[in-house]
Amino acid sequence: MDQLAPADKYSPYWFFSAEHWAGFGADMSMTLTADEVRRLSSMYEPIDLVEVRRIYLSLSRLLSAHVETSQQLFRQRQRFFNSDKKGTKTPFIIGMAGSVAVGKSTTARILKELLTRWPSSPKVDLVTTDGFLYPNDVLRRDSLMERKGFPDSYDVGALLRFLSAIKSGQPNVRAPVYSHLTYDVMPGEFVTVDRPDILIFEGINVLQPRELPKDGNLVPFVSDFFDFSIYIDADESIIHEWYIDRFMRLRETAFRNPQSFFHRYSQLSEDAARAIAEGLWANINLKNLRENILPTRPRADLILKKGAGHLVEEVAIRKL
Repeated sequence: MDQLAPADKYSPYWFFSAEHWAGFGADMSMTLTADEVRRLSSMYEPIDLVEVRRIYLSLSRLLSAHVETSQQLFRQRQRFFNSDKKGTKTPFIIGMAGSVAVGKSTTARILKELLTRWPSSPKVDLVTTDGFLYPNDVLRRDSLMERKGFPDSYDVGALLRFLSAIKSGQPNVRAPVYSHLTYDVMPGEFVTVDRPDILIFEGINVLQPRELPKDGNLVPFVSDFFDFSIYIDADESIIHEWYIDRFMRLRETAFRNPQSFFHRYSQLSEDAARAIAEGLWANINLKNLRENILPTRPRADLILKKGAGHLVEEVAIRKL
C-alpha cells in the first residue's frame, strides 16, 4: 500500500498509485478485446486495452467481491427474519458521479461489460440520470435552462421512485430516455430495467445530498440506494480542456445534424464557437462543478483521479 502523507493520516481513504493498483489485477485474464474497448470508448473519452487492464479489470474484481458479499448478507438477513421471500432479489446498485466531460459514460460502459463477463454471469444494466431531467419546456417555463444539470433541474421524485422500485426487486421498472441530439427528454420513450443483479446508475449529481429537515423526518437521498459509489475526478483545468475539445469536435460532427439542438453552433467560425464553449463552461458547467459536484467527492467509496489523456493516476478507496 502506498504511504500516506502526514496530512492524510486521518483520511478515510487508502491511496494507491495507478501502477500499484494495476498489480491487483495482474493475475486476471482480460475478457475484453481491443476492438470491444474501442467500441465502448469514444473519441471524447478515449480508453485503450492497456488502461482497462491497468485500472478497470481489478476494479471489476473488487466490485464483484462487494456484490458477492452483499448477496450473502441478504441471504443471512432473510434467515434472521425467517423470511420466505426466497424469490426476491435485491440488486446491487453502483452510483457513478463526476463532472461533465470527465469520462463517466465510458467508464460505466467498460465496467458494465467487465462485470457481465465474470464467471457468475451477472445481469448488469446501466442507466443515466439524463432521462430524469425535466423536459426543456418545463425548464424554460421555470427559467431553468441555464441551470440544466444542476440539482434543481432534475425530477428528484421520479429518480427516487425509480431507485426504490429497483431496490425493492420490482420487475420491468421504466426509466425515461434522453436524447443528446435534441438535448431533451424523449416523450413516451423508456428503457426497461428488469431485476438486474447489478445496476450502474451514472450522473453528475448522484451523490448530491438534500437539505435535512429540522423535525427529523425521513428525507431520502438518491445515494441512499447505492451499495457502492464511484467518483471520477480530474483537476479543474484538465476537465476544462476536455470540455472545450469535446465541444469543438462535436461542432464538426454531431452538431452538423440539422436535428441537433446545437446545430446553430456548427455554422459559426472556429473562434466564435470556441467563445461559446468557453461561456458555457464558465457560466454553467464550472459553476455546477464547484457548487454541486466536487463537494460530493468525499461521499464516494472510490475515487478515480485522472490526469492528461484520461489516464487514471491515483485510486482512493474508502477504508472499511
